[in-house]
Amino acid sequence: MRISRRKFLATSGALGAGLLLTRAMKADIRRALAASALPGSAIPKYVDPLVIPPAMPKAGSFPIPGGKGDYYEICVRQFQQQILPASLGLPKTTVWSYQSRLHDATLNYPAFTIEAKAGVPVRVKWINDLVDASGKYLPHLLPVDQTLHWANPGGGALGRDTRPTFTATPGPYTGPVPMVPHVHGAVGVGPESDGYAEAWWLPNAKNIPSGYAREGTWYNYFKSQFYKKSKVTWQRGQAEFQYPNLNRASTIWYHDHTLGMTRLNVYAGPAGFYLIRGGPDDVVRDTRTGGSAFLPGPAPTVGSNPFGTFYEIPIAVQDRSFNPDGSLFYPDTRAFFDGIAGPYIPTSDVSPIWNPEFFGNAIVVNGRSWPYLNVEQRRYRFRFLNGCDARVLILDFSNVPGVEVWQIGNEGGFLPAPVNLTALTGGRLLMGLAERADVIVDFTNVPQGSYVLANLGPDEPFGGGEPGIDFDSADPNTTGQVLQFRVGPALSADPSTPPPFLQLPAIAPLPAATATRPLALLEMMSMYPGFDGPAEAMLGRLIGGQPQHQMWSEPITENPGVGDTEVWEFFNFTADAHPMHIHEVVFEVLNRQALELDPGTGEPLAPATPVPGTERGPEPWEGGYKDTVLAYPGEVTRVKAKFDVPGQFVWHCHIVEHEDNEMMRPFRIGPEDPLAPKPKM
Repeated sequence: MRISRRKFLATSGALGAGLLLTRAMKADIRRALAASALPGSAIPKYVDPLVIPPAMPKAGSFPIPGGKGDYYEICVRQFQQQILPASLGLPKTTVWSYQSRLHDATLNYPAFTIEAKAGVPVRVKWINDLVDASGKYLPHLLPVDQTLHWANPGGGALGRDTRPTFTATPGPYTGPVPMVPHVHGAVGVGPESDGYAEAWWLPNAKNIPSGYAREGTWYNYFKSQFYKKSKVTWQRGQAEFQYPNLNRASTIWYHDHTLGMTRLNVYAGPAGFYLIRGGPDDVVRDTRTGGSAFLPGPAPTVGSNPFGTFYEIPIAVQDRSFNPDGSLFYPDTRAFFDGIAGPYIPTSDVSPIWNPEFFGNAIVVNGRSWPYLNVEQRRYRFRFLNGCDARVLILDFSNVPGVEVWQIGNEGGFLPAPVNLTALTGGRLLMGLAERADVIVDFTNVPQGSYVLANLGPDEPFGGGEPGIDFDSADPNTTGQVLQFRVGPALSADPSTPPPFLQLPAIAPLPAATATRPLALLEMMSMYPGFDGPAEAMLGRLIGGQPQHQMWSEPITENPGVGDTEVWEFFNFTADAHPMHIHEVVFEVLNRQALELDPGTGEPLAPATPVPGTERGPEPWEGGYKDTVLAYPGEVTRVKAKFDVPGQFVWHCHIVEHEDNEMMRPFRIGPEDPLAPKPKM
């Protein structure tokens, strides 16, 4: 069955045209990628087994009222990993990842999984260890565009976290790399521990150039806030963050969040799963008996064999491209995207390196290109993550005969009830950027043999609709394939409860909202004569129904009171579906509603006018709580959230190229702290 989605906009005007790629532009991008990178078709598939990351070992504990919390020491380091098949002579790839400081064997991309318990705090000492063996800083693996509003360590205390000015177009930044981790989806985290984009820090390298800012604008403020709470002082090159784990049992994840560099830092490797277990929201019943149900397991633990037998498996799907020498490929010129070869900033308003989006030509799953997974004829629990930069995935199990696919959870934990994706969507699983899906895949009736998990999502920006009708699916020979299942006989009885008999834990609805905020998703086209492309993506507000764009550095306009519940409305004036993420909270997806469109241009009218009678509720797999939602073109998407912890956070699009170039805004819960840093223009 087809996915029920609104049709992709057939036409678009000035606001949306920038990221609605023409056939010629798509061909140009494919040619540029083919000329620059190792072709995806040159990478053999299903040579290596899927790596299943073990759990991250703890470094100890720390006292909390009535007990102890879990303590970790985690570094970001550079190393080489065999992502491409070694058996065929393909070289290793230099990447970064998170590693336990006390356990050398834990260095892997993606990082090992942090296993947390609901209600038991986790404290992490995060260490930026991007230095070489002599203690000198390592430059970035990828081209850093200095013309964005970015961390800018070379700007010093006054110029950090700004959009610098130049008298000539600059080349890529080659200095020490700033980083700040964010646990994506963590609820109730203090602002000092959320990974605010201007709270980054450099490694404690011996050769940091004179005059460089070693920390972001907000680092020292949050350092003092953390000391007030814990009496722990941050040391140079590191910080300690604490997570209360107030979420329902759920699948969250951690990754870097540095201002203007998230796309590059995460593409280089630092990301990992963070699983919260236990509590009343982790009690699943068997409707046949009324007793406890059994979900497929076990999951990997500390010290597990990454190629061992597990029936609960985290699966991070990413797209990447590689140079012929095995190194990561990422564009070093804007011309790669749409042929705009200059002039760039300062002559025009177009950045020289930033690309509006990037789509790799190879699929990497748990740090290996196109791996295979041996499975038995039994049920498995897969925790999927879309960890791509800009690629929306439509995972397709229809090539696996006899399989049954049930989704039981999303970002916010268990759904209200299991969703039979086999019956509802023909076994398709739609995943926007940063979305997670907790899925039971039943191979019991699948004939023994090898089968491919496909991807029907496009090799281009996604605007909704149906594969093969509203857009071309991914290249079936490369990015249209994800993972191979090699199905063999069950080696033991399967004790897990069949999904139709799962009674998932009840979900408490959020309180009634006391305010509604209309917000705008926008693209700003270049104003330079002769250019026909976006200069940046952007967020804003609706004032009298008219979209008003806002820069990252402008004063805060989203300011819920502590304890307030609000409805946020995302009015999408672009041709992209934007995965919108709000830090600090989970939310309920309320509905989506079509906007009146200009019949001549196809773009939403201003003032924005929802079309009466077109409201539709959330998809079945969007029930319960979420932290990321796809907001479709020509629609308003409404979510409801409760804001409980005072402080400054961010909301943004999780297409990371968008996030890095103005499609992120700060918001504050509660009153402003007069001691907090002031915005920089």
